[in-house]
Amino acid sequence: MTTTVPRHRTAMARTALSRPLDGALDDGILDGATVFDFGCGRGDDLRRLAALGIACDGWDPAHRSDAERRPADVVNLGYVINVIEDPAERQRVLHDAWALTQRVLIVSARLTWDARGLRGRAVGDGIVTSTGTFQKFYAQQELRVWIEQTLQAPTLAAGPGIMYVFREPTAAQALLVERVRRSSQPPEPWVSEQLFHEHQSLLAPLIDFLTQRGRMPRGDELAEADAIRSRFGSTARAHAIIVAATGAERWEQLRKRHAANLLVYLALALFDRRPRFRDLPAAVQHDVREFFNNYKDCCAKADRMLLMAGRQDTVDLACCTSPVGKLTPTALYIHTSALGHLPPVLRVLEGCARTLVGSVPGTNLIKLHREEPLVSYLSYPDFDTNAHPPLARAVVVNLRKLSIDMRDYNRSANPPILHRKEEFLSPDDPRRPRYERLTVSEERHGLYRQPERIGTREGWRQVLDQQRVHIRGHRLYKSRNQFPAI
Repeated sequence: MTTTVPRHRTAMARTALSRPLDGALDDGILDGATVFDFGCGRGDDLRRLAALGIACDGWDPAHRSDAERRPADVVNLGYVINVIEDPAERQRVLHDAWALTQRVLIVSARLTWDARGLRGRAVGDGIVTSTGTFQKFYAQQELRVWIEQTLQAPTLAAGPGIMYVFREPTAAQALLVERVRRSSQPPEPWVSEQLFHEHQSLLAPLIDFLTQRGRMPRGDELAEADAIRSRFGSTARAHAIIVAATGAERWEQLRKRHAANLLVYLALALFDRRPRFRDLPAAVQHDVREFFNNYKDCCAKADRMLLMAGRQDTVDLACCTSPVGKLTPTALYIHTSALGHLPPVLRVLEGCARTLVGSVPGTNLIKLHREEPLVSYLSYPDFDTNAHPPLARAVVVNLRKLSIDMRDYNRSANPPILHRKEEFLSPDDPRRPRYERLTVSEERHGLYRQPERIGTREGWRQVLDQQRVHIRGHRLYKSRNQFPAI
């Protein structure tokens, strides 16, 4: 790297693992992997990775210039390309990092919303800030296209301003499948509550497999299969015992949900060059054979679902008929834990947005717009503990323009707040009864008579004061003289 501007000044002192590596940790990409931090700055990430027992090393032109550049399973190019003022050098650095990558390259850069309020003068395709450092700000899709064109390799959005580039196509597909499966929470409590005591430990691995995949295991997919066959004669007989004890209807619903998961995954995989059947992970190949006639038929159904997700009238109808979520005149709001209960077309719509933006940290509510191709990822950090939590941040994905925008409410004196939290959750969510009791109490005290007033924190506070009540936890109390802050 050349030094026409003082790039070393952009190296941040971190008190936690950087966002790209923290996300990779959550995605399981760092499990059992070696990591090389290309442009590691002061080495804060290296120290934290080492403390987690992850083999790592790094190089930086200013702070670790004598270190050797070594190949690694995972190479992190974290917020490096955005500080390089020469476009040709940016490409060389990306190629250099890719050359060291054995499994996954993580590339991150600052996005256009980071430039808001930043003072500087235009230089080339970026700006030189008041501290003399250069910054090139990317749009999400611009970053993705630049990486793919430079490396001639497909990318997978990991988050806002963060992209994964995989060496092996099957690894990327495995992560995509896992993302879809993560959004579909299987009904576990009813299984554990109804297991027979006598054979609980023996049947538990099979029940876990059925819950995770919605089908019987094939080949050597279940390590405990021999022990189960020895006791019950066959895994099919063991399966029949489980179904008889716990109810066939629930397992059939689970099977349908996993079939829908597969369609959602294949619909979204079209954006990243849908793999050939032989390039799918073995478990996914078994899923295709189990749930559909063949791969061609499965892909055709996925294509139809993707087409339907692009029609606003279909999206609106799906929002209106969704069995979960809070419906308003303009949108359907849903808690992330209930995504798996959405109609498949809405899951594809949300998946399209996630393909563009990746995982948005802190998101716990998702807003599916009924009138425009927009998906908003909303962060309410106090959702579980605050009866009426304030909105902290919203990331809005525009699927027509292929753009993303962020709105920060952390400094707002009067942010929007939530009511009727139970409506965002799935019907079997254990939090619902507690939230519902509070809603009933609030309705009984007339707090919802003027809905136009209570959408913000200050408006809600005024209504509480007028009705001489206050809320602690998720219970409503009559107030006397002092009104505590909510």
